[in-house]
Amino acid sequence: MSSLTRVRRSLVARAAAIASAMLLLSAGLFTGTASAHGSVIDPPSRNFGCHDRWGGDHLNPDMATEDPMCWQAWQDNPNAMWNWNGLYRDNVGGNHQAAIPDGQLCSGGRTEGGRYDSMDAVGDWRAVDVSNDFSVHLYDQASHGADYFQVYVTRQGFDPLTESLGWGDLELVEETGSYPPATDITFDVSAPNRTGRHIVYTIWQASHMDQSYYICSDVNFTG
Repeated sequence: MSSLTRVRRSLVARAAAIASAMLLLSAGLFTGTASAHGSVIDPPSRNFGCHDRWGGDHLNPDMATEDPMCWQAWQDNPNAMWNWNGLYRDNVGGNHQAAIPDGQLCSGGRTEGGRYDSMDAVGDWRAVDVSNDFSVHLYDQASHGADYFQVYVTRQGFDPLTESLGWGDLELVEETGSYPPATDITFDVSAPNRTGRHIVYTIWQASHMDQSYYICSDVNFTG
């Protein structure tokens, strides 16, 4: 099944989940709203992956053992997964390293009032296998377009299972030009001389305003 097919199916499940959430909202038990923005779906961002795998079954206690990093994220703030497409900051002015402190890269500097803090948790996030030459696929429901993408990959020797991510752990491997508004944007990336577990860190600078998205994807380089 393609990533886009999974997205569209997950959006159907998400719609049902949001309907249930609205019922909880009326009872004062749930806060937050859905946002029509976007994220990297391949290799999947941490919160999109959690939503894709568990959005239709997020209360299943088996998640605690089968997918423990997603479990801690769902327990911390379910809105981080329902709003998998809303991890951004406004008005950064391109000065990303000044805006996002070390240890907070995956949450966009604890953006949105800390909604995405669990994305910074260190541990065994579910990783997807990729080769050293791979593609990044952005799914953008709002078709914002892009001024540019910057794609970083952790340096060989960094251990994402035990180390907190900082800017010094990353190497810029791709900086693109602009893209016109589109629902799907895909581009190729090369990260040579890497094996094993790594984090792909994508900055998407949207075109409709000064809005920057910060996206952690967990991968396993197979060579």
